[in-house]
Amino acid sequence: MIEVRSISKSFGSNSVLREVSTVFEAGEVNFIIGRSGSGKSVLIKCIVGLIGVDQGEAFFDGRNFTSMDRADRKAILQEMGMLFQGAALFDSLTVKENVLFPLKMFGTMTKGEMTKRAEFCLDRVNLAGKGGLYPSELSGGMKKRTGIARAIAMNPRYLFVDEPNSGLDPETSIVIDNLIREITLENKMTTVVVSHDMNSVIEIGDRINFIHNGQLWWKGDKKQVLATDNRELNDFVFPSEFMKEIRENLRRAL
Repeated sequence: MIEVRSISKSFGSNSVLREVSTVFEAGEVNFIIGRSGSGKSVLIKCIVGLIGVDQGEAFFDGRNFTSMDRADRKAILQEMGMLFQGAALFDSLTVKENVLFPLKMFGTMTKGEMTKRAEFCLDRVNLAGKGGLYPSELSGGMKKRTGIARAIAMNPRYLFVDEPNSGLDPETSIVIDNLIREITLENKMTTVVVSHDMNSVIEIGDRINFIHNGQLWWKGDKKQVLATDNRELNDFVFPSEFMKEIRENLRRAL
């Protein structure tokens, strides 16, 4: 579980986050949604320590990550897996070498154990036998699956995912969504996903946090998204009459 308490962040006179507090539960897919510039990506960066906060704290299973010094943070950082937008693979490394990278950098396994773990992760994302390929030889979906394999290589307790379906076709997006969901449940990870893809939110979202103008404007589950009267959330999720009709159909289906 990750608990965020009253996080605020400004850049100069621009207040990006204002006293955001929420909880991301273990064994669940927790979404952060919101318009571009709303502060959702900055919130993730504050939680994982990439950006310092002006105010507030982030707790990882009760451990105050924000107040720790660099040395103490290292242990928690090794418990995190991250899937960046676009997968962010190393072009000069093969698929298998990309997955091995965090194991070599931060792990304590023997060479044989690292190889076995990398192969297991590739098999888990249906890339068995593809370890010798380079990123330039992969489709967009394969790159994302490689990114997932690398993100879970260290068997993380916490998984952070930034726009996992960006640039993917609908069919491939479903594959990626299902992988994220399955891996979260299998490993009882606390998974936090930043996304604009409302199909993903409805399909695999357990808890949803809506950021609006730097504030946590609404939170709930996917059934509550369909039922809410929150105007700002409805305008974001269902911006057209066509989408509002889809919402009514989904309400009846759920």
